[in-house]
Amino acid sequence: MGGSRVQVNKPHKTRFSSKSSRNLHKTAANDRITNAKSERNFAKGARAARVQRNKMIRKQKKDAVLKERRELTGSKSPPRVIVLFGLSATVDLDSLSDDLTSLLSKQSSGVLSPTVASPEYRTRTTVLKAPRGDLLSCMEMAKVADLLAFVTSASYACEGTDSCYIDSFGDQCLSVFRSLGLPSTVVFIRDLPTELKQRNELKKMCTSTLSSEFPEDCKFYPADTKDELHKFLWLFKEQRLKAPHWRTQRPYIMAHKVDAVHDDHSGKSTLLLTGYLRARSLSVNQLVHVSGAGDFQLSKIEILKDPFPLNLKKNDDLMDSDEVHDSEAIGSLAPDPQNQEPLVVENEPDPLAGEQTWPTEAEIAKADEDQKLKKIKKKTLPRGTSEYQAAWIVDDSDKESSDGEYDYDDGMVLDEGGDVQVGNEYLDIDGDGASIKFGDSEDELDNDSVMMEADSLTREKIQDELKELKEKHAADEEYPDEVDAPLDVPARKRFAKYRGLKSFRTSSWDPKESLPQDYARIFQFDNIKRTQKHILAKALEMEQEIRDGCIPVGSYARLHIKEVPNAVASKLSVLGKTIPITACGLFQHESKISVLHFSVKKHETYDAPIKSKEELIFHVGFRQFVGRPLFSSEFINTDKNKMERFLHAGRFSVASIYAPISFPPLPAIILKRTGEDAPPAVAAVGSLKTIDPDRIILKRSILTGYPQRVSKRKAAVKYMFHNPEDVKWFKPVELYTKCGLRGRIKEPVGTHGAMKCLLNGVLEQRDTVCMNLFKRSYPKWTSHHFPLSDV
Repeated sequence: MGGSRVQVNKPHKTRFSSKSSRNLHKTAANDRITNAKSERNFAKGARAARVQRNKMIRKQKKDAVLKERRELTGSKSPPRVIVLFGLSATVDLDSLSDDLTSLLSKQSSGVLSPTVASPEYRTRTTVLKAPRGDLLSCMEMAKVADLLAFVTSASYACEGTDSCYIDSFGDQCLSVFRSLGLPSTVVFIRDLPTELKQRNELKKMCTSTLSSEFPEDCKFYPADTKDELHKFLWLFKEQRLKAPHWRTQRPYIMAHKVDAVHDDHSGKSTLLLTGYLRARSLSVNQLVHVSGAGDFQLSKIEILKDPFPLNLKKNDDLMDSDEVHDSEAIGSLAPDPQNQEPLVVENEPDPLAGEQTWPTEAEIAKADEDQKLKKIKKKTLPRGTSEYQAAWIVDDSDKESSDGEYDYDDGMVLDEGGDVQVGNEYLDIDGDGASIKFGDSEDELDNDSVMMEADSLTREKIQDELKELKEKHAADEEYPDEVDAPLDVPARKRFAKYRGLKSFRTSSWDPKESLPQDYARIFQFDNIKRTQKHILAKALEMEQEIRDGCIPVGSYARLHIKEVPNAVASKLSVLGKTIPITACGLFQHESKISVLHFSVKKHETYDAPIKSKEELIFHVGFRQFVGRPLFSSEFINTDKNKMERFLHAGRFSVASIYAPISFPPLPAIILKRTGEDAPPAVAAVGSLKTIDPDRIILKRSILTGYPQRVSKRKAAVKYMFHNPEDVKWFKPVELYTKCGLRGRIKEPVGTHGAMKCLLNGVLEQRDTVCMNLFKRSYPKWTSHHFPLSDV
């Protein structure tokens, strides 16, 4: 078509486009104009409200940043902690620390304090040096560091590591620091040449080599002269430091001074920790955890005069009237007995808690008489008889049953209390023959998890035990969970605690069934996530309001921690001279014992096998626990999890322990003692996953047999059992083969444990017939929950 006319399409034929236009003809003309104006005004007001709200949000963010900057550079903020860590053995940290401290304090001689207030840089700083070769001290310093300064030498080249500027110890510590969560980091480059071209080239090469080891925002500074350090400090005073999230949730104090007041009569001491409060405000009614020592209550908090004021004139004017010195208290807080958090560790179960009615005096007297008769005469019962069934057996039938088909060499008698005694082993009866709890000789984890004391073993015996442990670890990797039925003990007795499952994923298992006695000592929440949310909201509210009995962040205070054992207080006083002693505030319920689950992975530098239920030391945030974990793998689509006998390298596992409650997320560093005098080594790293006593961990044992004769879908299998009674006992359990077939036991064959099996396919002669048996496993209770409580 020619011309410049625009194509116009026919509009859609509709009578009413909306409900409002449907009734438009019923409205008067004046009302239509009024409604249109009101709609326009409403739209205009909504837009103005949005603009005003966005303006308010921007102003609030700007005010928060300005407030944070004032707090960082003001006298109310605690000193910033700089930790110097040498990446190689050739780095001289002493000279670097002296140069930094002298720049901040403007002193050229004399003994310099690690904490310095600098009016020139408008900041207060504490400079700490990480000791070479002491992993535990380096970890404790990294937990409290505001700035982690890694120091490397440009002239150092090492072998055996990925980076030529980091040796093996530096690489190990760096991996541990990453697991803890790195704060703000910088890298100091030392020993650069004086010639400018070589200096720039070497600095560029060092930066490009080390940049992959540190976060993206990590800065590299030359640190050979005081002028270069001066440039760093000028930027450091305005730097906005970041800290790991877990460290900002709880108040903590890094002790500058550790003292103890001993009481020889009670055997307890009052531990005095003096330092600056950081992260959050602390209430005198809160519980505190002292690193390695445990959880305690506070008897008093003293607020002291700041020994390192940033503005001397202002502080002098405030303190002249009182004429106080640095260590004199200017305030004191005492706990309120009604509001103070009680120190509850274990639950004290009531033995009558399950009783529904209170017995009468006549019933009590009759029960005593029956108990006396039980002590006088014992009944001989057939194997598998429950206590309820035993009540219906009269005395005359006892002799008859002893001569019948249930006559066993080991006489089974019913003792008082409903325990079955076989020889010297006591077995609990649950009323089901398949669930009789016999003394489990297979529980090698319980028997072998704690090695004998070093003083009672020779070097040859220790080497033999270690060799045997390594062989078991290698066998578990090659043939996981496979066990052999013993020749001298019937399999129905050996695996009496076990049961078969039709499907590991869908078969039911009651989490409250047959719980151990240790579960009566722990605590459990109905909804742990809701409880944690409520407690964190309550702590935030206390932080915003600054209630009575709380000291604000930045206060220089002395904590009076009561009822600390004398040996622990003496040990802390000695350790306080070399490593920082930290006391952190605890949330509600965090002193109570429960079942904690950690997602852990074996550290790449640790080669020795780690067995389940071995004693390990857990560093969880600021807290330290001693636990004997049970390792397990995790399945997503089921409520059951399979136990692992060893912690295998290269994959994550779940470690479950009895320990005081800690609310996640928290990092976890797991250490293992290697000897009496040797320092503990890093065995695994990970994080706190959840708190759940109902998590089901099943130990699997696989019985294996080998085909003797095969006829299509039928086969005669031997070596799985050694007597026909065991074959009949385990007949209901399903079989499977390593090539994917499934089947069942049809009948026993002969007298040596062979059996006829029926499968869903043709069995090959080289295949292996397997049977899965499961029982629930639990962590091991420790004699002490904290590393220093056994000194």
